[in-house]
Amino acid sequence: MSAIQNSIAVGAAGTLSGASAASGADIQDRFLKLLVTQLKNQDPLNPMDNAQVTSQLAQINTVNGIQQLNTSMQNLSTSVLASQSLQATALIGRTVVTDGNTLALAAGSPASGGVQLAQSADSVKVNIVAANGSIVRQMELGPKTAGLSGFQWDGLDNAGANVAPGNYSFQIAATSGGQKVNSTAVRTGMVSGVTLGSDGLRVTVGGVGDVSMQQIRNIM
Repeated sequence: MSAIQNSIAVGAAGTLSGASAASGADIQDRFLKLLVTQLKNQDPLNPMDNAQVTSQLAQINTVNGIQQLNTSMQNLSTSVLASQSLQATALIGRTVVTDGNTLALAAGSPASGGVQLAQSADSVKVNIVAANGSIVRQMELGPKTAGLSGFQWDGLDNAGANVAPGNYSFQIAATSGGQKVNSTAVRTGMVSGVTLGSDGLRVTVGGVGDVSMQQIRNIM
């Protein structure tokens, strides 16, 4: 390969790395200038054959095609994000079920949580856990079918005394015939806002916080 051909190959690599910053017309112009220069400076005793010219033109089409593909993918990403934003905005004021095991206990009001079961269970137990890691209440929910089940905690501990308002968490233990049943802790809350950050689209759920759209399991 001649020095001019090497220049074209290097130019191809450089253009690929900066394809997002250059237009398709700019990329074609660069390659055509390099190709014309190569043709003008070729060895008269050893001129380029048709295969070489075709190879250089193929490089132009390849790089231009990659640039067009990048543009199409960027447009698709923008379109998907716009669609998700519209969907998320429509959730404002709606109650949703989302992943989470936190409970915000307010004075005089019960706290609500839930569990998503992979299959039916003959025993589902809930442990309410304080911030220091101690279990303040154990509740037996009894048998539950597969799917979503909710529960309410009245704010009492195992001795029947009121616990202090604040933030708690809960743990789920589900079994069927003595065998563990896969379960996921969930929360319900009303959507109050939508934000778009570096980690993508998120919705603000009352009593839960900011969650991604993928964490929403159900809309009530």
